[in-house]
Amino acid sequence: MNRKAILVLLDGLGHSVARHAMGHLHAYCAAGRAAYYRLECELPALSRPLYECILTGVPPIDSGIVHNDVSRLSNQRSVFHYARAAGRSTAAAAYHWVSELYNRSPFDPARDRHTDAPELPIQHGHFYWADHYPDSHLFADAESLRVRHAPDLLLVHPMNIDDAGHKHGLDTPQYRNAARMADVILAEYLQRWLDAGYQVLVTADHGMNADRSHNGLLPEEREVPLFVLGDAFSLDAGAQPKQTELCGTLCELLGVPHDKPFCRELLK
Repeated sequence: MNRKAILVLLDGLGHSVARHAMGHLHAYCAAGRAAYYRLECELPALSRPLYECILTGVPPIDSGIVHNDVSRLSNQRSVFHYARAAGRSTAAAAYHWVSELYNRSPFDPARDRHTDAPELPIQHGHFYWADHYPDSHLFADAESLRVRHAPDLLLVHPMNIDDAGHKHGLDTPQYRNAARMADVILAEYLQRWLDAGYQVLVTADHGMNADRSHNGLLPEEREVPLFVLGDAFSLDAGAQPKQTELCGTLCELLGVPHDKPFCRELLK
């Protein structure tokens, strides 16, 4: 396809909240300009294992990134690797674990927080390490990367929804309002991204439970949203994408060679 793509990973956003709290995203769906799907995350429902799953298409049990304290470079090929191998440019505004998985490990803030390294899988990056780092700042970081570098692939990864869930739990105003605020911030950027020719996927790694955690099999922990926006998507209501297919689907959008599973029904 040879398109550009933005992956927005709203950390900790469960399907049960995404289906009612994300008013701007659902407005695109109601207008026939986006589609919404429910995914089931792989196990364990933990962040670092699922970053690896989403970005490589490999389940945690096979990747070896099986809990959050596995701190090493990934030994899998990620969408960043495939993009770079095909000469496409990459960027990420994301939690520092993403830098550790694909660029350099361990994370060194002085070296890695602001990355401009053409030889790395993620060439341009703004990486943070405080879970309460404001989503507004994170999206601004991402937009700065987009405006300055026009990357073919951009990862946008805010943490405030997950942070609110860990502090307050699933069925709380704080958690729901963190999701609503992310939707409001997205409203500032989505149309300009689409106008710039980007295909946009908005999803989450895992959900949240009433115990202010996630690691199990409860639907509220495993069910996560996927919104797709852009003219490369079929908007087929019958599509059944899987979390392990997101990496390959991004590669298809970018038009780069890959050997990952992808959801053909999502694409035109």
